[in-house]
Amino acid sequence: MALCGIGTSLGLEGVERWTLSGNLSTRLISRQFRVKSKSCVIVQKRSFGVQCSSSRKVVSGVESEVVSVEEEESGDVMRFKMSDFKVLDRVSLGLAGRADEVVFEAIVNDSNSPLYNTRVVLRRLTSFQAQRRGRRAIEVLKKLAHRRLMYHSYSMQVHGYVSSQKSNGCASFTLVHGYHGSFSLRHWLQQADWLPTLEATLALDEESVRRVGDDSVGGPAVSRQLRLIRILMRDLLIGVNYLHSHGLAHTELRLENVHISPVDRHIKVGILGNAADFYEGGQNSSTLDNNMDRRQMMIAFDMRCVGFMMAKMVLQELMDPLIFTKFKSFLTQGNDPSCLREFLLQVLNRNSSSGNAGLQILDRNWGAGWNLLSLLLATKPSKRISCLDALRHPFLCGPRWRVVPSMDMIRWGLGSTAVRITEEYIYRQPQRARLAHFVELMEMLNPHSKPKNWLEFLPGKWRLLYCTGRHIGLTLRQPPARVLVGDVHLTVARATKANWSLLLTSDIGFTVMMGQDWPHDKTGITGKMEINSLFRLTAGRRLYLKEEKTTGRLSFSQSNAHNSLVQTLSGRKWKKALPFKEIPSSLPVAKLVSGDIEVAMSLDDPLNQNVDTARNVVQEVRTQVPPEMFDLSKFVCGTYVDSRLLVLRGVNGSALLFTRSSVNESCR
Repeated sequence: MALCGIGTSLGLEGVERWTLSGNLSTRLISRQFRVKSKSCVIVQKRSFGVQCSSSRKVVSGVESEVVSVEEEESGDVMRFKMSDFKVLDRVSLGLAGRADEVVFEAIVNDSNSPLYNTRVVLRRLTSFQAQRRGRRAIEVLKKLAHRRLMYHSYSMQVHGYVSSQKSNGCASFTLVHGYHGSFSLRHWLQQADWLPTLEATLALDEESVRRVGDDSVGGPAVSRQLRLIRILMRDLLIGVNYLHSHGLAHTELRLENVHISPVDRHIKVGILGNAADFYEGGQNSSTLDNNMDRRQMMIAFDMRCVGFMMAKMVLQELMDPLIFTKFKSFLTQGNDPSCLREFLLQVLNRNSSSGNAGLQILDRNWGAGWNLLSLLLATKPSKRISCLDALRHPFLCGPRWRVVPSMDMIRWGLGSTAVRITEEYIYRQPQRARLAHFVELMEMLNPHSKPKNWLEFLPGKWRLLYCTGRHIGLTLRQPPARVLVGDVHLTVARATKANWSLLLTSDIGFTVMMGQDWPHDKTGITGKMEINSLFRLTAGRRLYLKEEKTTGRLSFSQSNAHNSLVQTLSGRKWKKALPFKEIPSSLPVAKLVSGDIEVAMSLDDPLNQNVDTARNVVQEVRTQVPPEMFDLSKFVCGTYVDSRLLVLRGVNGSALLFTRSSVNESCR
């Protein structure tokens, strides 16, 4: 909310007759009124109705019970009078986000006050709900007073209040809190030069700014932005953890409620007017179990809000309300946050992450940023990361703070790196060998090896990323039909919930390019091929083969020094990632037993009338697409699955890597 006042002698007494109410919007409203025979203009970017009445009645009886409540003055909370302040001629920007609050900047002119000549903010609370939030902020301050230094470092300081009873029966309540600049974090991020300005505010010297530059990946600006986000996120998490450790949840964590103090260069969490206690009736209450559930839910809610703030700080596009609505809708529909990258690449209209600084930041360090974001926004509250664990996360620690990655983080890093390599579309021998090693490592670190786990993760829609088998690249061959293959999806659905039967559907979209100008004009006649088959899921094992030196025949063994895979995975590069000391002779897999196969193809006019052309199109699609996607019976087992990645093995040994495209709730 942005408010500004014009006038040299503005007094709050003249504003006490105004009541602000109504819906918030982005419409600009200005209202001019008279204060002590001088004109004053209040401009607000959120529209609300303004009523002027000298004898406004109290709406409900509940309000009349609370407005007369007087807080006791203590050493931490002071009671002021309006005569103690010199109100400045403007109103703070970004220090208010509600229609029932008016915010003024002022200077304490009482020479007997310890805050003499200190700039403060007067938050005029007009409605009953707003005054209740103000009194709640005073209560929170008294509760945290024994740790004043910590509280003042990471939270907006509350000095006291101004409360009086008017002649018409209404109460006036004004909160007096510290001044930490006129901008909230949202206003900072909306500035065109926010990066160098915030670096200057946080007193980051030029030498440190220069040394963080990495021209090889993303350039200096990406590295600087990553470092700044780490500083802001760590400060924010320390402040939120301080509240959680004292039995409080903020419940209103937003960019609008966070400020950066240029004095101590710390993040300041906004007024704790809606802070809630974890324990109702005390920690020794008989309802201890209910209080623990309440604590977990409230901490999870705060962490979800922190996740939204991190997403907006990293991805500037999410500051657009329309894009953020799509982002939030993706989560509220039950989709797994670990699939956010696949979703945002489509929403942000980016075929590659190379042109987006935010995507580059999240992709760094083997996709550690996406991992932290998915943990903050986890669908189940019990799965969300805590403040302390988030502070230890590799994304926020940086290269100087070495952290031992967990096995989940190793799996995440392998999968993220494999996805990034597939997006480069440079399938030369080094890239293909590296991808094959990553797939082998992922299979050995498969967290869900039992078929019952596959029944939970496998249903959904998967997009084909890569196949370790044959690749059809740029050749001099003359195909019978020039076909451009689009996305290839594999949809898995439960046939019935009573048994372990799965219905696999392979969708292949393509375009048949007509005419002689096809190298430059990729438009043509669209088509779709669909292959269906019913599978039965059972338990199985994948055996590793070795070649005997004496006979030259293949046999099964527990160790094989001459096997190329074992040699690669036993090296120093991969040894630390393996959870076992020696390579096993076999690995558990989910075996897929296929039934009958149905193939259907649809072509738009006029190709649907030409049988020979349709036959040529089918032949060309079979040439370009991995044979397992055209003949589903060639899938023999699944070797890796989690919430975002899937690896299936074909009968010829080739591995197909999939990423979850979207969650289809009907498949559950």
